Amino acid sequence: MKHIHVELGKDSYEIHIENGLIDRAGEYIRSLTKSQTLAVITDSHVDALYGRRLEDALHRAGFRVHRLVFPAGEEHKCAISLLNLYQQLSDAGITRSDYVVAFGGGVVGDLGGFAAATFLRGVPFIQIPTTIISQVDSSVGGKVGIDLPSGKNQAGAFYQPKGVLIDPLLLKTLPVRFIHDGMGEVIKYGCIRDLGLFTLLEKLDDTSIFEHWEEIIERCCRSKADLVERDVLDMGERMILNFGHTLGHAIEGCYGFGHYTHGEGVAAGMAMLTGVTETMGLTRPGTTERLCKVLKQYGLPTDVDATAADLIPYISNDKKMRGNHMTLIILKEIGQGRLLPLAADDLPKYIRKKGAK
Repeated sequence: MKHIHVELGKDSYEIHIENGLIDRAGEYIRSLTKSQTLAVITDSHVDALYGRRLEDALHRAGFRVHRLVFPAGEEHKCAISLLNLYQQLSDAGITRSDYVVAFGGGVVGDLGGFAAATFLRGVPFIQIPTTIISQVDSSVGGKVGIDLPSGKNQAGAFYQPKGVLIDPLLLKTLPVRFIHDGMGEVIKYGCIRDLGLFTLLEKLDDTSIFEHWEEIIERCCRSKADLVERDVLDMGERMILNFGHTLGHAIEGCYGFGHYTHGEGVAAGMAMLTGVTETMGLTRPGTTERLCKVLKQYGLPTDVDATAADLIPYISNDKKMRGNHMTLIILKEIGQGRLLPLAADDLPKYIRKKGAK
């Protein structure tokens, strides 16, 4: 088992990574609480595959388990789902001494974590991520929330989990598209902080990568833990994790959530932005070509049809806006990202190369 400690004072916690860890989840959670009751929040896809298996593991540790299941899909990461979860938590008799377990991908972690953060003004929770995006990124760092009609993740909080349990074997049941989806975030880590990871990804493919998931997940989680420890509220250095996300979120919103997955939007956003910054002389020559090659290797888009004018309205509501200014994350070169503060009026020229659609 691989262990990563996230040092946040009273909010510190451990990330555990091991094949088959789902079957020992009860033992770990029992080490954290004397409570007899857990609420497992999950979606319909994960529950059908693994819900009973997790419940059995929790029963073996003496827990009484309430499985709260909502429909799968980004469109259900919304206020209506949140209100439904509040009612189900109340009906289950969950108290502040009980635990919530967010068991699923990024949508489950965000929605379940936000429910835990706000129900009874805060119930402790555990993340058990089941997708690549959630295992390498979203389960770590305490960002929880829901989407609003005006934008992605616009209602939320910083609420750290009590622990993160990662079982790479759960990735074996992911459809190919969602393996590729997760690779958008993995490639991001290689781009901004880990040249060695990026080089490894260039040598792998959809099949061979399964032999390396523990290493890949650990590298990504260590990078994120390091950034979170130094910038827990995402006001400075941690913002580097947003590489590709300003355009990526706009792409998701512009096309309607679900047309492009999160990882697909981020992939296109990384490639589009890097193409522009390389032309401007801000990024090392050849970076865009190398980035696009590895994105295509994992079935990810490098551009979309939307124009700058199409995307700008979705960026104006982005959380990264600070009045009339915002910070873009760009690459100096593969393995080295940096923050680029700019005026909002200058943003359109970073979406498309001069003279492009």
